[in-house]
Amino acid sequence: MSTAWFCFLAVMVAMYVVLDGFDLGVGALHLRLAKTDEEREQATAAIGPVWNGNEVWLIASGGILFLAFPAAYAAAFSGLYFGLIIVLWLLVGRGLALELRHQIDHPMWHSACDTVFALSSAALALVFGVALGNVVRGVPLNARGYFSLPLFHILNWYALLIGVFGVIVLCAHGANFLAWRTTGDLRARAALLARRLWPVTLLGPLVLAWPTYHERHQMLTTFGDHPWRLIFPLLGIAALAAQFVYQRRDQWLHAFLASGLFIVGLLTTMAAGLYPYILPARQGQPYGLTVHNAASGHRALVTAIVWWPLGIALAAAYFVFAYRLFFRGQHGPNLGNL
Repeated sequence: MSTAWFCFLAVMVAMYVVLDGFDLGVGALHLRLAKTDEEREQATAAIGPVWNGNEVWLIASGGILFLAFPAAYAAAFSGLYFGLIIVLWLLVGRGLALELRHQIDHPMWHSACDTVFALSSAALALVFGVALGNVVRGVPLNARGYFSLPLFHILNWYALLIGVFGVIVLCAHGANFLAWRTTGDLRARAALLARRLWPVTLLGPLVLAWPTYHERHQMLTTFGDHPWRLIFPLLGIAALAAQFVYQRRDQWLHAFLASGLFIVGLLTTMAAGLYPYILPARQGQPYGLTVHNAASGHRALVTAIVWWPLGIALAAAYFVFAYRLFFRGQHGPNLGNL
């Protein structure tokens, strides 16, 4: 049962990164790609009706972690408390920048809001990547299952590498989205950038393979011990190849979907490599939280699994309806405010 909840958690995290990832990418890129105020409005209008709804999946991921793996929840959020506070402030700043941009019709105000939106979006992508890097690298858990890391230990070289790669992947995801959802010069610049970022996303996993083996060699050797898990990296490779083909054909909806599938492949590869650990200790240290010793009681997991699919099904149905309603046509420069 705990393994099933580990899979549910992986699905929720992947949903969040794919859905909120494209608007983080749009935010990080829009100052570079949009040259005029009208183009910036076009970029923000493209994500306006869905950006805050996408964050529901972040809350759902935290809820599953708290429900199914309370020991991992307590350890992660206490040990990475400073990082959590940074995330909250960045989410607040990003939301305020989007919501307040149109409250004052002045170029300086628009410029300030656009800058806050861009910086907070890029910083969120970086911080989430750094958090993921620390999970892969492992944390110094003690016998009670707790740890504490100062900021300079959180920002270690390996986590920063993962964080930078995460920013690149989400920027590519956002560029594919803008190439699909916008028009004119903005669309042309987004399409050009998406094509230029493709080889970088291809090289990223190759560059990170050796540092990952150095920091947690079990994560790579597990695929030799369990060959069926290779389906996840193969999914990512196939999605990346499909993205290349669709970009060359100017089929940007399909390129956007392929980039989302590539992100799913990356995250599921990480989850498959870490299993059964949900919060591993540093390499060579004896303590680590697994899906077994960090899970809630069997009765609680069985009871929750009755209600969880219903709630997720309702949320997914709403998202399908909302996205189909909104994503009809393209967003030109005069489609209004958020």
